[in-house]
Amino acid sequence: MKKLNEIFDIQYGSQLDLNKCVTCEKPDGYNFVNRSEKDCGVSARILEDENKPPFPAGLITVAMGGSVLSSFVQQEPFYTGQNVKVLIPKQEMSDLVKLYYCYCIQANRFRFSTFGREANVTFDTLIVPDLDEIPSDLYKISIANYEINKEAIIETEMQLDTENWRYFRYDTIFDIKKGKRLTKADMIEGDINFIGATRFNNGITAKISNDTHINSANTITVSYNGSIAEAFYQCEPYWATDDVNVLYPRFELNAYIAIFLCTLITMEKYRFNFGLKWDKELMQQSKIKLPVTKAGQPDWQFMENYIKSLSYSKSI
Repeated sequence: MKKLNEIFDIQYGSQLDLNKCVTCEKPDGYNFVNRSEKDCGVSARILEDENKPPFPAGLITVAMGGSVLSSFVQQEPFYTGQNVKVLIPKQEMSDLVKLYYCYCIQANRFRFSTFGREANVTFDTLIVPDLDEIPSDLYKISIANYEINKEAIIETEMQLDTENWRYFRYDTIFDIKKGKRLTKADMIEGDINFIGATRFNNGITAKISNDTHINSANTITVSYNGSIAEAFYQCEPYWATDDVNVLYPRFELNAYIAIFLCTLITMEKYRFNFGLKWDKELMQQSKIKLPVTKAGQPDWQFMENYIKSLSYSKSI
């Protein structure tokens, strides 16, 4: 294990204020990276600053405040806003290895908070695996030819009018089941997804061959402990830990509707904490606000079409 600053040269970024920059659209200008966890931290496009050169592509940006420790490998030259650090590898490494270190950095989020203990002071000395300690399985993954289609399936822009939505109890639209505990000591390595109470990697924390408590694909998992209210659509059969609720739909679910619902479910996380967990019994009584048809029933077709109207929907 090593300190982060033994693997990377770490410095503050451009330290620009977006309101003092001249914004533009592609192909002009450069990406402006802020303290966001969305869109690789890119919040705008700006023209070149005559006093500062942009950073080159291939470096890692990390938010010190805002969405603390949001970490991304920037694929284009860029500028940064305030309180963003830039990591420059001390020796050559692939994008895959850089992504691994982004994951390691984000795993330390629990140590910091936006309005309390920010990451600035101790970030550089975070302990992470050395290059020769990276799991060998990582190098079996290929990302070189992976392309994401940015286009929408439906070109018409759709609006959300939440004032006319209605509340529905979770147990009227889902059959809610609790996951089953499986300790690390009892796990047998395999190809079945194991869903834990995490906010990362679609909830997948391990690959197992244990198959006595497998949940069906085309369902939604929601953590009620750990990373509470993190919701993910599962498109393959899986084992869910006992800190996870499994939502079996009482309607015809697909990936588009699931993404719409998962977004709404995750937005409820502010209601819960380690003192009030969103366990099966409480979730059954909870309500979710949904768009409705003229008959007052959940408008599943609208939900599907809305997701299809968004950029990148062709990659789902």
